[in-house]
Amino acid sequence: MLEHYMQQGSSFASQIDGLVWMIFLMTTFWFLLVEGILFWLLWRFRARPGHKAVYLDDHAEHAFEVKWIEIPHRVILLCDVAVIIGAITVWSEVKLSAPAPDEVVRVVAQQWAWTFTHAGRDGKLDTADDIVTIDELHVQVGKTYSYELGAKDVLHSFSIPVFRLKQDAIPGRVITGWFKPTIVGEFDVQCAEICGIGHGIMPARLYVETPEAHAAWIANPTHYLAYKF
Repeated sequence: MLEHYMQQGSSFASQIDGLVWMIFLMTTFWFLLVEGILFWLLWRFRARPGHKAVYLDDHAEHAFEVKWIEIPHRVILLCDVAVIIGAITVWSEVKLSAPAPDEVVRVVAQQWAWTFTHAGRDGKLDTADDIVTIDELHVQVGKTYSYELGAKDVLHSFSIPVFRLKQDAIPGRVITGWFKPTIVGEFDVQCAEICGIGHGIMPARLYVETPEAHAAWIANPTHYLAYKF
C-alpha cells in the first residue's frame, strides 16, 4: 500500500517530493542534533557530589555559551531561505507555469460524489459528445490536461495522491489547474476536506490509460447523469 502511494504519477510529482524530502531531511538533522546535545548535556552536567551548580547571567563573560545559540540560529536561517526558494520554485512550476493543455476536463464535487465531464471524440467540452461519469476519471498517459474544478454545495478538496495534486473546490467558483499523467494504472481520487457526515465515503477512481485503451473507452464509455455548473 505504501509503495502505491510512493509512486510518482505526474510530471511535477518528483519536484513536490523533492521539496518534501528536503524539508524532512533538514528537520530530521536538526532534531537529532538538538536531542543529542540535550541528552549529552543532561549526562555531562548531572548532579554529582562535590560539584556546585553555576548560573550564567553575563553573556559578555561567556562568549562560548552565546555561540551555542547564535551559530545554529544563523545556520537554521539559511535552511529556511533554502526551503522558501525551493517552495517558490515548485509553486511557480505547478501554479504559474501551466503548459498549453491537450484537453480540458470538468470536475464537480458534491455531497458525496464526484462528477467528471470528459471531452468526447471532438476533444472539446460542452458539445454533444461529452462523456459524463460519476466517481470515474479517465485520462490518457502523456497528455496534458487542464481541469475546471467546482463544488455544488460545500467546501471539498480535489486530491489525487499519485499526482501530488490537491486543490480546494469552493462553491460559486471555478478553479483551474493542470496535470500530466506519466504512468498507466488505476489510482485513488479523494476528497481531502471534511465535507459532512459522508466525507469518508466519497472516493473516486482515476484511470490512466494508454492511447489505445483510452480511445477504446472514448468509443464505448459508460454514461451517467450530467451536471452543468
